Amino acid sequence: TGHKTSIAAMTKTNTTAKETPQSATAPKAPTTTTRPCGSFRQWKHRRVFCFCVAGVAVVAAVLASVLLSRRSGVTASIPLGRGFSSLPSTDAYDILTEDMDGRVDPNGNDFTKLIPNEVKDVCDEPISTFSADVDTASYSYCRRSIYLGFLPEAAAVRTEEMINYFDFEYPLPDSKDKPFNPVVRVSESPWNVGRKLLHVGIKGYDLAPSETRPSNLVFLLDVSGSMSGSDRLDLVKESIELLLSALDPDLDTVSIVTYASGVRVVLEPTPVHMRDEILRVVRELRADGYTNGAGGLELAYEMVEKNFDENGVNRIILATDGDFNVGMSDPDALKAYVEEKRDNGIFLSVLGFGYGNYKDTTMKALANHGNGVAAYIDNANEAKKILVTEAKATLFPIAKDVKFQLIFNPLMVSAYRLIGYEKRLLKQEDFDNDTVDAGEIGSGHTVTVIYEFDPAIGPKPDIIDKACNVSESQYVFRGDFLPEFESDYALLKIRYKLPDEEESRMTTRHITRDDIARTKDNGEGGAIAQNLRGSFAVDHSLSISQDFDFATAVAGFAQLLQGGDHLSSDYSFDDVLQLAENSMGKDEHGYRNQFIQMVQKAKQV
Repeated sequence: TGHKTSIAAMTKTNTTAKETPQSATAPKAPTTTTRPCGSFRQWKHRRVFCFCVAGVAVVAAVLASVLLSRRSGVTASIPLGRGFSSLPSTDAYDILTEDMDGRVDPNGNDFTKLIPNEVKDVCDEPISTFSADVDTASYSYCRRSIYLGFLPEAAAVRTEEMINYFDFEYPLPDSKDKPFNPVVRVSESPWNVGRKLLHVGIKGYDLAPSETRPSNLVFLLDVSGSMSGSDRLDLVKESIELLLSALDPDLDTVSIVTYASGVRVVLEPTPVHMRDEILRVVRELRADGYTNGAGGLELAYEMVEKNFDENGVNRIILATDGDFNVGMSDPDALKAYVEEKRDNGIFLSVLGFGYGNYKDTTMKALANHGNGVAAYIDNANEAKKILVTEAKATLFPIAKDVKFQLIFNPLMVSAYRLIGYEKRLLKQEDFDNDTVDAGEIGSGHTVTVIYEFDPAIGPKPDIIDKACNVSESQYVFRGDFLPEFESDYALLKIRYKLPDEEESRMTTRHITRDDIARTKDNGEGGAIAQNLRGSFAVDHSLSISQDFDFATAVAGFAQLLQGGDHLSSDYSFDDVLQLAENSMGKDEHGYRNQFIQMVQKAKQV
C-alpha cells in the first residue's frame, strides 16, 4: 500500500510539473541527477523498487503478448526442439521447446505412451485376442500435426485408428441378425521380405432409413476458457449445425448442456424440426471459466434419463478439448461412472477439438467405456465426415462388445505380430466372457485387422518336444495335430452382441492357403497387375484388393511415424506412396487422395 501511495504521489507531482510552465523570471532550478525510479530517501529502497517494477512490467508484457497472439491470430516464429521445424504459433498452438516422451507431447497435448506389439512365438502364445476399435481420432490429429509442419509424437499414432479412418468396400451382410461377413487375404509383406500379411476386414450391417430408431441426443459442450478459438468452440458450433442436417426432424430430439466453472441446461429436449431455436442457442455460446467436466457429465446423464426412449438411441455427444481439471477428475472414477450409465442404455461419444492442451487420454477412456466413438475434429470437412457422411455409423450401433480372436496353426505359422490395437488387447479367457466390455460398431462401420507373420518353412518342427503351449489349440487333439487343418494359417473367431441383447453370438472362419493373394483376370480382358514388392490382388474382387492394399499402405505409414522398429531399414515414405497410389480405387470422398498428400507433406518435414 505504501508503494502504491508513493507511486500515486509521484505521478501527481510529475503531472503538475509538466502542466505548469516555467516563468521567464523564475530562478533556474539547481541541476540534479534524475534516477530511473524517482526520488527516495534511501538508494537501496530505490533499487529494490526498480527491480520490482521492472519484473512486473516484463511479466505483464509476456502475458499480454501471449493473450494477443491467441485472440488475434498474430504469429511469431518460435524455435522448436530437436526433430522439429520452425512453426508459427497461432490461436492456441502452444509449442514448447522440449521433445518429451510418454503422456505429454511437445505441444502440451496428453497421450498415453504406446509400445507397439511385439512378435509372438506361436509355440509360446498361439492365441491372439483383442477388442474391435472404430475410433479415428489419431488419423485427423496426425494430419493436423503434419500440416502444421512437424511429425506427430509416437504416442499419438494409433495404427488401427489410422487404418479404420477409411471406409472400405468389404462385403455387406444380408441381415442385421448376423451383422458381419468377414473377408480375409494373405499376401506378401511389403516391408519385410519373406514374411506375410494376414488381413481381416468386416463391414457392419448398413441400416436402411426405415430401420433406424429415434435419437435422444444430449450435446455436452465444454465452454470453458480453454475452448476459446476458431478451432474449438466456433468449430463445435459449426459441427452441431452440420449434424442437425443429418437428423430426422420429426423423430429425433436434441438437448444441450454446457459446462465451465458451472454447469447448466441451455436447451431442454427439443425436436429437431425446431432447428432455428436450437441454432439460436448454439450461436449464443461463449467460452469462459475453468473446466468442471464431471459436473457436466452428471447433468447430461440426467437430461438423457429425463427424455429416455426405450425404443430409441440414447446418446451423449461430448465436445471438448478433454481438459477435465475440476470435479471428478480421477480417470478410474470417471470410467466407472460412465460404465454404469452405459449398462443402463446410455452411450457416450466424444469429439475432440483444439490443439495444445488436447487431452486424448481422458477422451479415449470416456468413449471406450461409454460404448461410443472417439473422433478428433480439426476442420469443417472432418466434422462433415463424422457427423453427416458417417452419421448412421456414429449414432446407430449394430453390434456391441465385438471381440476378435485368432488361433494360429504352429505347423503353418512360426511367429506373428498384431499391427495396432495395443490399447485393445484382451486376455484369452476374456473372449468367451460376456461380462468383459469390448468395442461397439455402428451401422456401415468398417474394421480392418492386419497381422504380419513368419511362415513355418522347411521340415516341420517337433513341436511337442519343444513343449509348445498348444494344448488348447484348435489344431491339436490329445497331443497330435489334426491333419484336416494342415493347410490352415489360423482360425478367426468374432464374438459380438446385438444392440438389445446381453448374450453373445459368434462367427468363425478358417484362413487357409486358398486365401493367398494371387493374380486373377479382372473380368475385363486383362490381368490384375502385381503390386508393390510382390503383393498380388486378392482372389475376390478388384475393389477389395485395392482396399487391402491401401490399408497396408496406411499401416506402413503409421509404423514409420512410430519409429519403424518392425520395418526393414529401407522401407520409406516413397514405398507408402507407391502402394497407396496403385490402390486408390473409387475414392468417392477424396480421403485416399488426401492421405497421399499427407504422406507427401510428411516427406518434407
